[in-house]
Amino acid sequence: MAEAVGHTVAARGMCCVYGDTGLGKTVAVEQALHLLPGRVPVWRAVAGVAPGLPQLRASLCEALGLPSGALPHRAGPASRALMRALAEPGVLFLDDAQRLTPPLLDYLRQLWDAPGCAAALVLCGAGSERALARASALRSRVLTWHQVGRLEPSQVLQTLTLFHPVWAEVDPDDLARADEQMARGNFRTWAKITSHVYAARERGPARPVDRELIEQACARLGPYP
Repeated sequence: MAEAVGHTVAARGMCCVYGDTGLGKTVAVEQALHLLPGRVPVWRAVAGVAPGLPQLRASLCEALGLPSGALPHRAGPASRALMRALAEPGVLFLDDAQRLTPPLLDYLRQLWDAPGCAAALVLCGAGSERALARASALRSRVLTWHQVGRLEPSQVLQTLTLFHPVWAEVDPDDLARADEQMARGNFRTWAKITSHVYAARERGPARPVDRELIEQACARLGPYP
């Protein structure tokens, strides 16, 4: 992810990050953006549910620090203000991009086609690749496609120890058992397990993170982990 986002930003291009729900796409993109040089501005926006063009413009204006009053509802001035802002090098991270309809994606394409645009665009979301498939003009401009998959069993230990220190001394076999029976490589499920394990350790700091504690944490996830 760091390589995909870093290259896209350096090339001032577009990137589509996709994969099933709960696999850690947003977390991975945020980490990759955090690793960019500090001088690179990062603007963050989230596509609302069934947004119209005024809602998208308002989200973009807010992300870019532009006036959030009447401007987004005035198509011409809003678009010109966005184009001026995007003439500065930086990267816009737009999450839940699968919610955008073809006309909204084409509006993004027009902003990025404007002369002088120097910003990169990272679109992320479960199903975002299918949304872009319906907007051929924007799809053809995507420089990098990055699919996020489930954690492989061999990746679980390293990923979790990097994610939270509560896993620093855990038995790898206990993690493998929990992944096979509950998490199945889903990062969001592991984040919830981590939360319950951490809470248990806060209540009893001397308690080891063993199979019993992990199983208790998994039990709190209910029938729909």
